[in-house]
Amino acid sequence: MSPTPSGKPVRHILALSGGKDSSALAVFMKDKVPDMEYVFCDTEKELDETYEYMHRLSQYLGKPIKTLKYKAGYGFDEILKLKRGFLPSQQSRWCTEYLKLIPYEEFIGSDNVISYVGIRADEPYRTGYMSTKPNIKAVFPFIEHNIRKADVFKILEDSGLGVPSYYKWRSRSGCYFCFFQQRIEWVGLLERHPDLFKKAMDYEKTDPLTGERFTWNQNESLEELSRPERIAEIKAQYAQKQAMKPKPSANLSLKDVFADDDMGEQACLMCHL
Repeated sequence: MSPTPSGKPVRHILALSGGKDSSALAVFMKDKVPDMEYVFCDTEKELDETYEYMHRLSQYLGKPIKTLKYKAGYGFDEILKLKRGFLPSQQSRWCTEYLKLIPYEEFIGSDNVISYVGIRADEPYRTGYMSTKPNIKAVFPFIEHNIRKADVFKILEDSGLGVPSYYKWRSRSGCYFCFFQQRIEWVGLLERHPDLFKKAMDYEKTDPLTGERFTWNQNESLEELSRPERIAEIKAQYAQKQAMKPKPSANLSLKDVFADDDMGEQACLMCHL
């Protein structure tokens, strides 16, 4: 580590989300920055597949991945009560603020930090986590080295890690009830984790006085989405959409159902710490 004018060394931190890009960045940087710190902001609402992948990644890196959380006793459910039952949404992403950004910046404190961000060279629309704190400098190794999506898959394949198993039906990491999920992904959750789908459904409420609905999806509750006829409709619409896409390149063995669909990843960038 290089010392700063204060005499304290600069810290190098790579925040992992459980997704392919930040994981590939950790693999890419493994031997380049020996004193790298790896952290994972745990919402306690992640999929089991995410926790399993974090364990495998930690073994590969040969270092622990430090778990960061909001202050003791205050997880998503407790904060939801403070928010008077208002679910997070695209307009009010309090989940990102409380469960990702605050724990990360508290972990950094006043130290001078270089924060490594896994935005690829083929993602001009993304900005990712950009702190306004003067002691945090964001760097983008994938952009610097012109690493693109195909390269990310190859990095993970060559490492032996592969991608997290949820990519078979989901396009992004994050909470199992993330409001940025596509409807086909909600169907995937229902079919693979019916217990989690039920928990997500239990969060949805209707105000008995006003009739206002608090749902994860705009204009549709999970109870409505889970009806057999609606599931069939969602699957048919998705199949039609996929049929209209160009066929994927045959030389990317890790490409799966969502390999060419980053819509979920584009949606909520900051929570991908």
